[in-house]
Amino acid sequence: MREGTRSWLAASLVAALCAASISGVLTGSAAAVDYPARPITMIVPFPAGGATDTLARFLGERMHAVLGQPVVIENVGGAAGSLGVGRAVRAAADGYTLSIGTSTTHMLTGGLYALPFDLLRDLEPVVLIGSEPLLIVGRRDLPADDLKQLIAWLKANPDRASVGIAGVGATGHLAGIAFQKETGTTFQFIPYRGNGPAMQDLVAGQIDAMIEPASNFRALLEARSVKPFAVTSLARVPSLPNVPSADEAGVAGFSASLWYGMWVPSGTPRDIIARLNASMVQILASPQLKQRFAELGIQISPPAQQSPEALRAWQKEEAARWWPIIKASGIKVE
Repeated sequence: MREGTRSWLAASLVAALCAASISGVLTGSAAAVDYPARPITMIVPFPAGGATDTLARFLGERMHAVLGQPVVIENVGGAAGSLGVGRAVRAAADGYTLSIGTSTTHMLTGGLYALPFDLLRDLEPVVLIGSEPLLIVGRRDLPADDLKQLIAWLKANPDRASVGIAGVGATGHLAGIAFQKETGTTFQFIPYRGNGPAMQDLVAGQIDAMIEPASNFRALLEARSVKPFAVTSLARVPSLPNVPSADEAGVAGFSASLWYGMWVPSGTPRDIIARLNASMVQILASPQLKQRFAELGIQISPPAQQSPEALRAWQKEEAARWWPIIKASGIKVE
């Protein structure tokens, strides 16, 4: 091949690559400028009517107002939320499929199941929405009046106390395992199909205690049907001002929470992720949302933690903490 021909081919190749690169940038930018041009689907990895579904519908209404397009809720429950998350992973990476979920669906399941996808790679973070501490509660006639007395009672009765959990490997189960490790106590976990049946048995005195999201116990606390000992946070929470934190009640540094976030499929254009994040940051700052979250007992993530990068860092940090606990405990899930 002549030198002139080789030079012409090389120049043509460079020009083609540059044109393709520029075209991709322009196409991505155009998509972001026009986004959203049609309704958005938000996948909730639980059946309708639950806490995450309620939260998703509340946020969807406000995203509609900000983005100018309806947000359609799609409930895909099953396998601790992994079916719904998998549906989002396989969706087109165009910003029209959102994945909302919790620390259970988007972090804990990675340590509990052999998933056909990678939670830390196959979804792009949008925003850390907020979190809810767990509440350590006991049956009304439990012979302890504060957390230190509860720990003393548990140590005096090793393996005799019963703690209800909403399922093997659920947030309350893992928090209970961490609590045992921190306090040197041992007790039996009694699995239920959700918090409802467990709370019924707690009120009836069939089990001794539970460690679950604080909002679950609102009605029981108002009726004084259960005894609160501490919230699993480093400070008291506004929704339960009279309940001490675990840190101040005697278990220094102990914390566990159920947190909520939003993701999109991996490969979604950065400009679209930035648009979604900006809309959520605006919504999280609204007085109406703050009031609603206060009613639900959810603490809005601080502004510094509302970026996609902050959610990714938090997701990895939580996985590094909880996945080894899952492995060491030998938890087996069906």
